[in-house]
Amino acid sequence: MALRDRLTGRRPGNGNGSEAAAPPEPPNAESRLAPAVVPAHSSQMYVGQRGADAILSPVDQLKVDLHRRLIERLDLDALEQIKSEVELTAQIRHAVLDFLRGEVTPLSQREREEIVEQIVYEITGLGPIEPLFRDPTISDILVNGAREIYVERGGRLVRVNASFRNDAHLLAVIDRIVSRVGRRVDEASPMVDARLPDGSRVNAIIPPLALDGPILSIRRFKTDLRVHHLTRNGTLTDEMLQLLAACVHARLNIMISGGTGAGKTTLLNALSSFIPATERIITIEDAAELQMQQEHVVRLETRPPNAEGSGEVLARDLVKNALRMRPDRIVIGEVRSSEALDMLQAMNTGHEGSLTTVHANTPRDALSRLETMILMAGTNLPDRAMREQISSALDVIIQISRLADGTRRVTSIVEVMGMEGEIITTQEIYHFRRRGITPEGTVIGHFEPTGIRPRFAERLAVAGVELPVHMFGGAW
Repeated sequence: MALRDRLTGRRPGNGNGSEAAAPPEPPNAESRLAPAVVPAHSSQMYVGQRGADAILSPVDQLKVDLHRRLIERLDLDALEQIKSEVELTAQIRHAVLDFLRGEVTPLSQREREEIVEQIVYEITGLGPIEPLFRDPTISDILVNGAREIYVERGGRLVRVNASFRNDAHLLAVIDRIVSRVGRRVDEASPMVDARLPDGSRVNAIIPPLALDGPILSIRRFKTDLRVHHLTRNGTLTDEMLQLLAACVHARLNIMISGGTGAGKTTLLNALSSFIPATERIITIEDAAELQMQQEHVVRLETRPPNAEGSGEVLARDLVKNALRMRPDRIVIGEVRSSEALDMLQAMNTGHEGSLTTVHANTPRDALSRLETMILMAGTNLPDRAMREQISSALDVIIQISRLADGTRRVTSIVEVMGMEGEIITTQEIYHFRRRGITPEGTVIGHFEPTGIRPRFAERLAVAGVELPVHMFGGAW
């Protein structure tokens, strides 16, 4: 999005060459910029009506008036020529500070810095939620209309004192995000999945589907997460991590199952670090958010239809094309539909060591979901044929869950054994046993092996991985 559009709130083109105008705003709304953090002491701030403008305090009104006058004096054409985000930020800060020196209105140093940060956030960042995005303790940012913003810290949702000035302001930020990755959001296409430069997942849905104003959801992923953080956080034990690392190294096909927000993508990113650096990895996603740590990685992303309804590229198309690209490993961010059949066929035709995730509450539910997704491909495979495909392709299912206290735990590691009659047989190797909950709401429990030696232990030995006998808790 052009810098002029960022400042004036004009929305980008709607896909057919014409510009989509921002929704009309109330009088004088264009001169208002809500502060990054609403002052807790301000008794004049009205937050009851989501789409209405806020009644600003005198100090806040002074800030937004200064913001409007600064924009009128900035040389936007010159700033648009600057490609470096760091240099652009420095130039904006210099211009704002230079302007404030000529102001006779008394402002404290803190207020001056706040004005500078707000304008920088509005031009180069995400506006009022930019400070939240820079907070490393926040994992989710949930915007429910212009006035309600929630964040997740430590697995719990809390409301913050930040807000957009109105729905048009929020729409401008959404447009800025989605236009950077070549996507659009308007009345003809009111839902969109996108990503931020750091890999954070973005979902937006706007009216008429969202009745109370635009809704923005940002799921963040830690860029510096390492596998030892998983054991430190209690997601799994050292023995479980050693087992999973061996499975990845030995090229077993692994599927991570869990609910929304359970940590499937985070665990997938962590496990991918065990893939040897010499292998060629191809990732397939709806919105690119995987963070492979290897050098030889090819990233593919699906494409939604354009304004005319054509040009759509499905995950199934990318899976088929990936087979022609000489992959050593195929990593699918999440299987949701008919691409499940092509993924299973790839696993059964020499592309071992694949990783993927699926939404399901239990490992058995994950197998049932795969059967349903195969039917979505329009095939008329008998039930037994589908289950044979699944049982021969998958080796391990990892179930991860978000518990009542907000913590994430690997609640089960299951080996897919094969077919017994018409049923896919599995055996659990590790599970998380819950014992209760404290008065403070903390879940009590521990990880324990089931005492069963997995059949794939022989494959691990062939791959040069020897696991200690005591790891599985049995006397074999």
